[in-house]
Amino acid sequence: MNNYYDNLNKEIKDYFKILEPNFPEWLNEYIDTKELLSQQYISVTCGTIYSDLFESDFFFSSLDHSVAVALIVWHFTHDKKQTLSGLFHDIATPAFKHCVDFLNGDYMTQESTEDLTTEIIKNSKEIMNLLKRDNIKISEVDNYHMYPIADNDTPKLSADRLEYSLSNALFTYKLLDLNSIKEIYNDIEIQKNEENEIELGFKTKKIARNFVDVTSRLSIIYREDRTRYSMQLIADILKRLNDDNKISKSDLYNLKESDVINIIESSKYNQIFNAWKKSKKVKVSKEEPKNVYYVHHGAKVRYIDPLFNGVRISKCCKIANKMIENNLAYDMSNYVYLDIDF
Repeated sequence: MNNYYDNLNKEIKDYFKILEPNFPEWLNEYIDTKELLSQQYISVTCGTIYSDLFESDFFFSSLDHSVAVALIVWHFTHDKKQTLSGLFHDIATPAFKHCVDFLNGDYMTQESTEDLTTEIIKNSKEIMNLLKRDNIKISEVDNYHMYPIADNDTPKLSADRLEYSLSNALFTYKLLDLNSIKEIYNDIEIQKNEENEIELGFKTKKIARNFVDVTSRLSIIYREDRTRYSMQLIADILKRLNDDNKISKSDLYNLKESDVINIIESSKYNQIFNAWKKSKKVKVSKEEPKNVYYVHHGAKVRYIDPLFNGVRISKCCKIANKMIENNLAYDMSNYVYLDIDF
């Protein structure tokens, strides 16, 4: 096997074996390219694992996520082009992931970094040589939105949405164990949705409902007070470092997260960053707090209303529908703060 796979810990390897028992050997050369390997130093948690506000310190990387998405696509399609589109979909991810979307003012859609995908692939001699050898055009793999199994619109189920739901539930927030992951995954098949398009869907109502339960809980975590505060704080620190000429946006695409943290901790923002790292709970208020750094805005709503035998689970299960409604009703109107300021 290759360097990436050989160095994986057992927990991630066991998870990958559920997604695709027979790891596609042809994928290894693509994974072991410089551009993709740089993604192994970026956490999928957008930096939140570095703070005691969050319970997890498990490092599941952007590359782990991308490989897992590719394995899901391969498992259901056995199509190289679709699989590579899944592998490449986050190749333009910078350090702290979606925090840079917050930095770019794109906290509601969180897609501001995707524009660089084609450019990064095009500028990679290794990847372009592999694509040429395999007779694949860049236009066939640089946009996973083309392939509904790889990606589709919320609240549909795609390989990308399925993967980050499973890995976050397993590794980051401990909502599921490996056996539960296997039960969910093995119940999924390709179905036709209400728009007559192919989509991943469930065969068993109870399993679909359990999946909605877990993903609805995750959906709130992705945008709850502590998460929005943390992502905006990191974004604002990075913006100030950029204004101070201590770091550039391009650095975020070239440095490891640990390198960026070293820059932050060597800067005048060290105090606020370390206060955030050691905090156990954020404070909230309906009124604007004084003399502290606060966050007061919404965030992208990520939720899933999967198919159950070709029908949205919310249409045929009152319990699942209520879970989704409760999730969507989560209040993001509070001012969120800690007793710290820049």
